[in-house]
Amino acid sequence: MASSTLLVLNSLLLLLLLPTASAAINCGVQKHSSLSSLDTNSFWASPSGEFAFGFRELPGKNGSLFLLSIWFNKIPDETIVWSANGNNPAPKGSSVNLTETGELVLFDPQGAELWNATTNGVAVAAATCAAMLDVGNFVLLNGDSDPIWQSFKLPTDTILPGQIFDTPTNLSSRESPASYADGRFLLSLQGDGNLVLYPLSRPSLHKFAAYWSSGTVGGNSTLIFDEAGYIYIKEGTQKIYNLTRKNLGGSKEDFYQLARIGHDGVFRQYYHPRKAGCDNLTWEVLQSIPEDICLAITGDLGSGACGYNSYCAVTNSEPNCFCPEGYSFLDQSNKYKGCKPDFPLPSCQANGWEARHELIEFKELLNTNWPLTDYDLQVGSGVDEETCKQLCREDCFCATIIFDGKESCWKKKHPLSNGRKDASVAGKALIKVPKVNVTHMLLNENCPSKKDQSTVILIISVLLGSSAFINLLLILAISLAIFFLYRQKQLNLSSVSSMTSSSVRSYTYKELEEATGGFKQKLGKGAFGTVYKGVLKSDPGRFLAVKKLDKVVQEGEKEFKTEVNAIGQTHHRNLVRLFGYCDEGENRLLVYEYMSNGSLASLLFGISRPDWNQRVQIALGIARGLMYLHEECSNQIIHCDIKPQNILMDEYLVPRISDFGLAKLLLVDQTRVTRTGVRGTIGYFAPEWFRRGSITVKVDVYGFGVMLIEIICCKSSVAFAVGCNQEEALIDWAYHCYTQRKMEKMVENDEEARNDLK
Repeated sequence: MASSTLLVLNSLLLLLLLPTASAAINCGVQKHSSLSSLDTNSFWASPSGEFAFGFRELPGKNGSLFLLSIWFNKIPDETIVWSANGNNPAPKGSSVNLTETGELVLFDPQGAELWNATTNGVAVAAATCAAMLDVGNFVLLNGDSDPIWQSFKLPTDTILPGQIFDTPTNLSSRESPASYADGRFLLSLQGDGNLVLYPLSRPSLHKFAAYWSSGTVGGNSTLIFDEAGYIYIKEGTQKIYNLTRKNLGGSKEDFYQLARIGHDGVFRQYYHPRKAGCDNLTWEVLQSIPEDICLAITGDLGSGACGYNSYCAVTNSEPNCFCPEGYSFLDQSNKYKGCKPDFPLPSCQANGWEARHELIEFKELLNTNWPLTDYDLQVGSGVDEETCKQLCREDCFCATIIFDGKESCWKKKHPLSNGRKDASVAGKALIKVPKVNVTHMLLNENCPSKKDQSTVILIISVLLGSSAFINLLLILAISLAIFFLYRQKQLNLSSVSSMTSSSVRSYTYKELEEATGGFKQKLGKGAFGTVYKGVLKSDPGRFLAVKKLDKVVQEGEKEFKTEVNAIGQTHHRNLVRLFGYCDEGENRLLVYEYMSNGSLASLLFGISRPDWNQRVQIALGIARGLMYLHEECSNQIIHCDIKPQNILMDEYLVPRISDFGLAKLLLVDQTRVTRTGVRGTIGYFAPEWFRRGSITVKVDVYGFGVMLIEIICCKSSVAFAVGCNQEEALIDWAYHCYTQRKMEKMVENDEEARNDLK
């Protein structure tokens, strides 16, 4: 009786949460209202401010692509819970409008329609207004204040408390943590009432064998996420399946909650403290379905939990994809796309590397298998590990063998699929790879043999031997030719050296105005000026970053051109290269190489974080660049504003320090500079330097230290201070973790970092 009463109360509460009663809705968005991606600080918020509707910048796109979305607006990471255009991100300058006819439409900068609110494929019109509700639901209302469209009825990958799904309804995973395009997993509440998780084949959307299901089959089922934090399936008035096995036990006022099908195919329920606290500012997993997706997917088709040629392993309750030795990821930013062999695939040709048995070796992986790619099985008392290797060595189709440790040997073919590594997996994988650099070896073998060369030499000798006089003339001519070629080469090298040491190029203002299209495509704004993207007509294949300087401090004999030429001659792999400048009247501009992956800030503080090894390499690269500026270049340079926004990432995600040399240029015989005109950013500039009369390279060392903590934690020191009500800075929190010997708190939910605490 008590259970039935609770169910009825929950159902009544959910009905109250849905936008059916006009009195509960504050219709805050009227016709002709619009939002632009040019101003992401403008959005339509719910009455409490906990949810917002508007544009969010896609991570890693350098401010060029935007998502029309709904997000949690009162937590630092502003988690997105719904998006309209994940498969078709909007370019910069796009807008969303509630039109005169009552349609909600997303337009690109040219006015072309990118998306509109539809129900069953039909555009929704005649809305009188719209509202963002406190439950995270965005609704369009008619003249009677009834909802005619709502985001809750068109979910993407996330469900929220108060949301009800009728049959049939689907949730589609993302392509990757940084991409909101539809991925390769589906959560489907089917017409028969069964809730099922499927892997998909893209783009056909063919469903492979399910890897989890509720087993509920009924004619009138709904999936409900109630305010108490329970997710369950109800048929009619009876709860028939409960997905939530755990409960937070606290008040709904204490936590935000959501459930989501991840890009890895796992359906997780999350919670997040509502009150900003410094110990836990992230989403925590309450439960996962299935608990081990690496072993859950067992269908005959598809790549499995990870991509082809990779294998899946669970670490700290999270699935991860790995490449076997001799293979590497197709895409470092999305490891679920699989792995490629770092050697030519076997061709079964007589000159293939696999035909040379002495070139073949096997890499071992214990408790690993790719169960769906068997094409041959050898069984018997004489089949041991060495026999397995020999059988694979003699078979050009064989990519890997699985030896069960007894007397069974399975041959595997390319591409390897549904790989998994787990203690429950018996036997070992023996992966067939070449011992040497096969490509280099084959190229050498295609060169003329010594025998061929000897034949050529013999023929030439016979021809030359016919006359000693002719031989003498030929030798003289060859000697003169060699001399002149050598002389020309020296001249060319001298010319190149001269060009390399010359000053940077001077551009006219008109050239740079045309290159940037009238300074329209803004990349960002910093302490020294605004940066625009451009391309010169003379070199259309290379983009440039043009910085319009607000003002330049002139001191003593130092002139603008002299300083710029000195900066232009400063070359290092971890510095942004300066190509040229413009100095016309009051117009002073700098022309840099364009960095396609934006700033380190957008990489670290976006929706997804770089993996641990990548962050380590980024930190090392920045350190090398600073070491060069401080100790190795001819003119020592103190940057004075080291922060993630001034570290740009090139196409290979190599960090490049930008804006060096603009704050203050030191000559060789100077060890200190006055603080006149020095610029810095609070939080990255050591407080004691504001009280001193001079600065040293330690200013940059301090800024690097703050940034290093941000790289480790993937937390912004600025956002952290705001999230903690400015009671504690990120560096203070890190020091507190250090003194309390709780360094692992700095990298919670980051297994790779936790494994490298030293």
